[in-house]
Amino acid sequence: MAVRIPPAVVSFGLVLALWGAVSASGLVPALFLPSPAETWRALTELWANGTLGRDLAVSLGRAAVGFGIGAVLGVLIGLATGRIRIVRAVLEPFFTLLRPIPAIALVPLAIVWFGIGEGSKYFVISYTVFLAVWFNTHQGMEFIPRIYGLAARSIGVSGPREFFFVSLPAAAPHIFTGIRLGVALAFLSLIAAELSGASSGLGFRLQEARQYLRTDRMFALLILLGLLGASFDWLVARIGRRLIHWQGAA
Repeated sequence: MAVRIPPAVVSFGLVLALWGAVSASGLVPALFLPSPAETWRALTELWANGTLGRDLAVSLGRAAVGFGIGAVLGVLIGLATGRIRIVRAVLEPFFTLLRPIPAIALVPLAIVWFGIGEGSKYFVISYTVFLAVWFNTHQGMEFIPRIYGLAARSIGVSGPREFFFVSLPAAAPHIFTGIRLGVALAFLSLIAAELSGASSGLGFRLQEARQYLRTDRMFALLILLGLLGASFDWLVARIGRRLIHWQGAA
């Protein structure tokens, strides 16, 4: 009986083998490309001395708070701009103007507004998450097929019942797509927020590793961030598939 190897295992195995071969060949100095073994040792070193555990807890806390604020506001305002014309006319142009501004460009302003404490980091993360969730929620509400509303009204469904039982379920796949994107952006903006004005967290530890030319630590932290982001993305996708089973989307 043939054993089916998951494609992800094959992919990561090939990348790991190629990485190990290139680093062992000596073609690239260890300063620029540490070996997988050196990277693993750097990770275990950070974990053993307690640094990684503390930084991980701090960063996950910041990402969770920023994501929560951004996602809740994004969904609520996205529902409003997607359904109420006057709200859409007032807010959509402004949010469209904000969308191209990257999170890292807001870090200096966030520090001026909120100082170097947690407030500036929450602001940068929630800003990035908010725009992604708002846009997808807005699109989902704005482009619900008219036939859904007509069919609902033809059987006497209108007002709040039409919103909760027709419009919201129809827009739910878009909303969860925005939330899933927001999870990835929360980690992206987290690092941007922690690279300046922080004394703890994974972003701060990356900056510290750069200052001491510890590329082994840089690789270890970047791989850890990738694994964290992928794990939370998988979790949100699973939740989405369960909650929006009628369209099989997330």
